[in-house]
Amino acid sequence: MYIPKYYKVTDVGEIRNFIQTNSFGTLVSTKQGTPIATHLPLVLNKKGDDYYVTGHMAYGNSQWRTFETCGDVLVMFQGPNAYISSSWYERENVPTWNYQAIHIYGKASILEKDELIEELTVMLEKYEKHRENPIVWDKLSPELLEKELKGIVGFNIKVEEIQAAYKLSQNRNEMDYANIVDKLQNEETPNSKQMAELMGKRLNK
Repeated sequence: MYIPKYYKVTDVGEIRNFIQTNSFGTLVSTKQGTPIATHLPLVLNKKGDDYYVTGHMAYGNSQWRTFETCGDVLVMFQGPNAYISSSWYERENVPTWNYQAIHIYGKASILEKDELIEELTVMLEKYEKHRENPIVWDKLSPELLEKELKGIVGFNIKVEEIQAAYKLSQNRNEMDYANIVDKLQNEETPNSKQMAELMGKRLNK
């Protein structure tokens, strides 16, 4: 991913928080030279000094069969994005697009059954624990779990490289930046309002 110096993010803690919040990612591998992709909820974990992305997909999805032959896979995570009109600048310029994106490269491998259960337990806890009647692993019947486990394949990606870009008008002057935030807040699209909130928080730091 091309990342100009203004937009490069290297803080691992910030990257982990971003993935925790924007955990529905895109997993890309290759099959006989052709890229294929699946959109999945994923988890970033740390074990010892290494980071891993874990997840699962349907057994009928043939992408998992590419893991042994495709080399590294690519995982992409995205945050809010929004069009930035050059009419919002103090001086003449061209329009652009603001966004947040993280690319992770690593080697994927298939999880054993007990590892898959651990991954599913963590994922259910993350998405269910705050609900009024949380459905966590231990509340599901063994019969249902055994049936469902046969229909999915878990995988683990050892992180080899992380590329992170937050393109949030950091290269603009203070007046332009504040005006961009104001204009985005008045746009009708949810993405623009999310971008305004994100940029506003950085403005107030």
